[in-house]
Amino acid sequence: MQKIRLAGELQTDSIVDGPGIRAVVWTQGCGHHCKGCHNPETWDFKGGMECDVDDIKRQLEQLEDHDGITLSGGDPMFQAKACYEIAKYAKELGFNVWCYTGFTYEQLMVMNGRDSYILKLLEQLDVLVDGKFELAQKSLNLKFKGSRNQRIIDVPASLDEGKVVIVDKYCEEKKWSPKYQKQEFLYI
Repeated sequence: MQKIRLAGELQTDSIVDGPGIRAVVWTQGCGHHCKGCHNPETWDFKGGMECDVDDIKRQLEQLEDHDGITLSGGDPMFQAKACYEIAKYAKELGFNVWCYTGFTYEQLMVMNGRDSYILKLLEQLDVLVDGKFELAQKSLNLKFKGSRNQRIIDVPASLDEGKVVIVDKYCEEKKWSPKYQKQEFLYI
């Protein structure tokens, strides 16, 4: 039975880790150690808890009115095989699948030579948010990413074209202000 190390239970109510209402799989283990990381407790590869991938799949089956799932952490690419199994099943259930990684898309293409599950996982993704979080490029005005160097990538188009294809609709920076917050977030 395939195992995965998670930072905690499946989060089933996220609206900030991709579009719509999402479930988030918080993987445990990250070698990037980005300065200013908002999840440093997920760095330890021996931390968190070990779970059966089948248990996560069963939890996904129970989700109602969800738009998708997001693989985050930690860094899901350090557990590519288990994350591939989860992403593949999520796609079979009709979910949109996003993944956050500190690696760049280009680095993942090279890493695929050492771990074939990297490409298998990428083939299940709709969107990849790539690149390390860089504190010097942090902005609260960005949608679905923490720093300007990170990219929101259309994975199927990128694989088809053999180059990175950016999802343009998430590139615009919004000016963060109390007025904007009130108008856009409090009155949904």
